[in-house]
Amino acid sequence: MKLGLDIMGGDYAPKTTVGGAVEAFKVLPKEVKLVLFGDEGQILSLLKEHGVSADNFEIVHTTEVIEMAESPLKAVSQKPNSSIGVGFRYLKEKKIDAFASNGNTGAMMVGALYSVKAIDGVSRPCLITQVPMENGKTGILLDVGSNADCRPEMLCQFALLGQVYTKYICNTPDPKVGLLNIGEEEEKGNIVAQATHQLLKNHDGINFIGNVEARDLFDGNADVIVCEGFVGNVVLKEAEAFYKLIKRRKIEDPYFDRFNYELHGGSPILGVNSNVLVGHGISNEIATKNLILLAKNMVETGVTEKIQKAFSGNKWQ
Repeated sequence: MKLGLDIMGGDYAPKTTVGGAVEAFKVLPKEVKLVLFGDEGQILSLLKEHGVSADNFEIVHTTEVIEMAESPLKAVSQKPNSSIGVGFRYLKEKKIDAFASNGNTGAMMVGALYSVKAIDGVSRPCLITQVPMENGKTGILLDVGSNADCRPEMLCQFALLGQVYTKYICNTPDPKVGLLNIGEEEEKGNIVAQATHQLLKNHDGINFIGNVEARDLFDGNADVIVCEGFVGNVVLKEAEAFYKLIKRRKIEDPYFDRFNYELHGGSPILGVNSNVLVGHGISNEIATKNLILLAKNMVETGVTEKIQKAFSGNKWQ
């Protein structure tokens, strides 16, 4: 197994990305090889600081960097020798089994669509975030930012993507799917929400339990919570703000500790034909390490191949 990491992506790269790669190397089995994409000189210097031999990694030298604020489409097309561009080239050619970055999220989405492309039947790939449940389980919320406006059939595709992912990555045998709405009743919400409810209700392959209100996100009744990217991103940022508030007030609680983004590593882009993951731009060494471990888990479980199979009979194609 080969896992690719963009060393130049992130607010504190390459220091934190190399550090995260070193921490991941310490716990990964020997048959897993980390492939580092970035400036070779900087990588070698940082590995030396960590006292780790470069022979433990495969280093692919790149000469360009896609910055966080750059236009994704323009950057991907005009910087083919960037760490993101070369990483996706390796992924497309199956030289690596997964590719992860803490860098420009839009560039990662564009790169994925241009290289490995969307799975047949998926209109728009999406981003997810993990949701710690009070009962100890872990659910997911999707989309959390890549698709601000969605048609009903797209939201139904998110439901299927999330259901497969949760089954194999969160180890939930029969995930329950809820639609985030302003009320539990079937007729609640705008036209998109009402139409989505009917599609989900009538889909035999989705374990749909109905609408879920925002106040019920963490009670564990729904394992997969579906919403548009605009709404999902607002929910995600509010949860991050709440976690920071708790830390500032020095409140210690094992449940709230699970909201720490470092523990989750990052988010996969679901709906593309390979394993692509995006970490938080502020990711430190711990978060980067966990991003790599999540990539390993996705490869081992074959979740992308299972999603492809689930969409082979998708009636929204």
